[in-house]
Amino acid sequence: MSEETRLREAICRIGRSLFARGLTFGSSGNLSVRLEDGGFLATPTNVCLGDLDPARLSRLDAQGRHRAGDPPTKEVPMHLGMYRARPSARAVVHLHSTWSVAVSLLDGLDPDEPIPPLTAYYVMRVGRLKLLPYIPPGDPELGRAVEAVADRHHAILLANHGPVVAGSSLEAATYAIEELEETAKLFVHLRGRPLRPLTREQVEELRRRFPA
Repeated sequence: MSEETRLREAICRIGRSLFARGLTFGSSGNLSVRLEDGGFLATPTNVCLGDLDPARLSRLDAQGRHRAGDPPTKEVPMHLGMYRARPSARAVVHLHSTWSVAVSLLDGLDPDEPIPPLTAYYVMRVGRLKLLPYIPPGDPELGRAVEAVADRHHAILLANHGPVVAGSSLEAATYAIEELEETAKLFVHLRGRPLRPLTREQVEELRRRFPA
């Protein structure tokens, strides 16, 4: 089995898992993986992540131009922004997962720390979450906004939209976005109650041991 074939199957397998567990719905959300030639595979537009076909995934070149497969997600500029800012990133996952979107709707959040460091695994897998202001989905400006902060943040929350996360592999990006979703759920449930997040010293120790 070639590496590209393996990646195509991994995209479809993870897409099915995300859909089956209610982390995406309808035709929302999109996944991509970077290929050795600098191009990438992406999920097609208007296709449910639970019903992906490996042979019909979109293949794009390093500039995001469609080369083969079905027409790609309209969020290609956002994926490109992540890859350009993070040369080590091998995959990007974007969802409209309920609890992360709920946090993105809250007023008065600190854009540099929209969710406090509630758990060790949030710090270890999500790192420094950045909240970006609302920009319409698929707008090239969204890709530029993501690119402007992605060198410092591999996890970004898009206001009134959802999370986008890059990782060293598709599995790593998926684990991180799942951790973000669970922490967002905790945050919404606990909102208005006294919180005891990790201290600055505890966070810095985790970051030294487990750089995200």
